[in-house]
Amino acid sequence: MSGVAVAVQRLPHGAHLPLPAYATPGSAGVDLMAAIAAPLALAPGARRLVPSGIAIALPEGYEAQVRPRSGLAIKHGIILVNSPGTVDADYRGEIMVILANIGAETFTVEPGMRIAQMVVAPVSHVAWEPVDALPESGRGTGGFGSTGLHAKG
Repeated sequence: MSGVAVAVQRLPHGAHLPLPAYATPGSAGVDLMAAIAAPLALAPGARRLVPSGIAIALPEGYEAQVRPRSGLAIKHGIILVNSPGTVDADYRGEIMVILANIGAETFTVEPGMRIAQMVVAPVSHVAWEPVDALPESGRGTGGFGSTGLHAKG
């Protein structure tokens, strides 16, 4: 599979970290690391903005989605508040990760720890077509639980 060329800048506080990489050949996202100088305690209920140490320049027509790591979520209750966070193609600042602790114990973010994953994906822009009424569908206006909790057999 060929990759999308993305310019990446290592920032001074993240210069010692490796570039984001895919953990396995089948991984959809690259790991983002905590570019911090010292351990960071995240108490239950707390949230912190954690730097990744990189800035990127995505090609037009792409976005990067910053997503939680499932292991941190299930084992420690560490989530991303705005998941997925969107990095637009025209943003040139540092990629930051908003970590939140919904667990019962304080969690320590260590320097260089893999704290999130980032997926680069194509973006479609819409061309709105105003209409007086939408076409009918089998679902109609049903939402928020209208399809039930169990598969229909």
